[in-house]
Amino acid sequence: MASPSLRSCLAASKCISKNTSSASRIFARTAFTAQQSPARPLENEEDWQSFREDRAYFKSIVDLYSEFGSTQTRENTFQPHHSLHRPPAPSQLTLSALIAAGAHFGHAKSLLNPNFMPYAYGVRAGITIIDLDQTLPLLRRAANLTRSIVARDGTIVFVGTRPELRAFEPRAPPRHNQPDHPPNSLMNMRAIRECAIQHIPTIGIVDSNVDPRIVMYPIPANDESPRTAELIAGVLSIAGQQGKVIRDEKEARRQQMQARYDRGRERVAETLLAMD
Repeated sequence: MASPSLRSCLAASKCISKNTSSASRIFARTAFTAQQSPARPLENEEDWQSFREDRAYFKSIVDLYSEFGSTQTRENTFQPHHSLHRPPAPSQLTLSALIAAGAHFGHAKSLLNPNFMPYAYGVRAGITIIDLDQTLPLLRRAANLTRSIVARDGTIVFVGTRPELRAFEPRAPPRHNQPDHPPNSLMNMRAIRECAIQHIPTIGIVDSNVDPRIVMYPIPANDESPRTAELIAGVLSIAGQQGKVIRDEKEARRQQMQARYDRGRERVAETLLAMD
C-alpha cells in the first residue's frame, strides 16, 4: 500500500498532467482561431467578445507555464557591461563579481614585490593569484572614505594613465558631481607624490608587482584589466553618490533649522514691538 507522501506526489503529478493537457487544448484552440481568423478590425460586439476570449486563453497559458519557466531576465542576470553602466553598491559587491572581472590575476611570480606577500593567495601556472578575501574589505574601506569625503563637500579626482581606461573615465565623476580627470599624461607616481606632500589621501589599484605602501588606501587587484578598473571605479562612484545624498540631507536639515530660528526671531521681535 502506498504511503501518504507517495499518494500526495501521485495526486500532484496527476493534477499537473491534467492542467498541462487542458492548457495544450487551449493553446491549440487559440492557434486554430488565429489561423482561421486573420487580424481585422473589431466591427461588432461578437468580434469584441471573441477578442476578449482569445486574450483570456493566452493569459491562462502564460500563467500556467510561468511557474515552470526560468525567472532570469536581462535585468537580473549579470552582463559584462553592468560594471560600467550599473555598478553595484559597496555593500552589494561580492567576490563573484570580482572574480568575473578578473581582479584575482596578478603578474608573474618572478615579478612579485616582497611587500605584496600579505595580499597574495598563491601561485598557479607561474602567475600570482591575488587574495580577494582581502581585496573586498579594502575596497569597501576605500568606498567608505569616498562617501565621507563627498558627504563633507570634498572633491574626488579619478586619475587614469592607461589608454584602455579612457572609455569609461568620464562616466564615474558625474555620478557625484565631481570634476573630470586630469590629463592622462600625468604619471601615477608623480600624482601620488604630490598628494603625499599635500597630505591628500590616495586610493590605488595595486598589482602584485607594486609596493602597496606607496598609497594610503591600497586595493590589491589586477591593474591591467579594464573590467576590474571599471568595477572598482564604479563602486567608488556609487559610494560618492551616496555621500552626495547624505550631504544634501544635511543641508536640507540645516536649512530647516535656520528657517525655524528665523521664524522664532521674528516672533520675538513682534512680541517686543507689541509690548512697546
